[in-house]
Amino acid sequence: MTLEHKKSVFIELGKFLSQFSENASVKNPAVLNNDVFFDTFQDLIQLSQSHNGWYTPENVYFSVQSWAIALAKENLDQWLAPYDLNVTEPKTVGLILAGNIPLVGFHDFLSVLIAGHKVLLKTSSNDQHLLPFLAKYMISVEPEFGHYITFVEGKLENFDAVIATGSNNTARYFEYYFKDKPSIIRKSRNSAAVLNGQESKEQMIALGEDIFRYFGLGCRNVSKIFIPRNYNFDFFFNGMFPHQDVIKYEKYANNYDYNKAVFLMSNFKLLDNEFLIIKEDASYASPISSVFYEYYDDLEVLKTRLKTEQEQIQCIVSNGLIENSIDFGQTQKPNLWDYADNVDTLDFLLKI
Repeated sequence: MTLEHKKSVFIELGKFLSQFSENASVKNPAVLNNDVFFDTFQDLIQLSQSHNGWYTPENVYFSVQSWAIALAKENLDQWLAPYDLNVTEPKTVGLILAGNIPLVGFHDFLSVLIAGHKVLLKTSSNDQHLLPFLAKYMISVEPEFGHYITFVEGKLENFDAVIATGSNNTARYFEYYFKDKPSIIRKSRNSAAVLNGQESKEQMIALGEDIFRYFGLGCRNVSKIFIPRNYNFDFFFNGMFPHQDVIKYEKYANNYDYNKAVFLMSNFKLLDNEFLIIKEDASYASPISSVFYEYYDDLEVLKTRLKTEQEQIQCIVSNGLIENSIDFGQTQKPNLWDYADNVDTLDFLLKI
């Protein structure tokens, strides 16, 4: 398959995904193979929470819409323009996927196939249905992809390179097990926001989206804020208030109750608004339903520190305070060229 042909299949997939929305899913008669796939995918979205309690329809729709936008022709063209994708000798690339948020491994899946390789996928037990369904749709559009996509349930075998995502603990096993293969091993990362108290109300509400989307389970979710001395927390909590319905989800509420109890029993000083706990802590990784905060006295000193700790950080949100930071409300809307851990996946795939 030529690059343009592969791109056309992903563009068609984007058109298929664009039909599904939390407000109303509307079948477009111009989309290929809708008669077979539309109703089934709509049912799968509605059933996702029964497969994984964190996968609410609202969050699955959000992920689906994000990928529908990303797979537009202009985005694919902009992403792929810097690369020479016509010289690849096909290899088999194993993917060990995470399952913390819906379709979290889709970018790796896309990258392997667009680079001209075959993909050998081991899905997370927490996300076993969405990506296989989309792969079936792609194969229905272009049967040749059936020779390039294989899902496995056991251990990965007969592969030339691997991309594996897991916790810091599992990453050590991955590094040992795959030490003889070209690999990208992703560990746990978290995201942070740097505030100065001059943010608008709209920006603080948008920060709530960065915190609460996917219940805070993603590496791009803000789990830590840096604030100046004498920061007025009313600004922060006023921005969080529009997201209060998060406490209505049982799994989130259970985590909130548990983590609050643990913090209180440890005599930690907390700030709490009945659905989010914030605690002063030097760590980046806060438990679900909580955000850590830390004061800074000198922004330049903080910038230096963030650079030295960049391997712990996925992305940073700020109002232009930090170089290459992301706008408020945008952490869960990465572009195709925003690589996880700042490791260029396509460059890796083209060199194996």
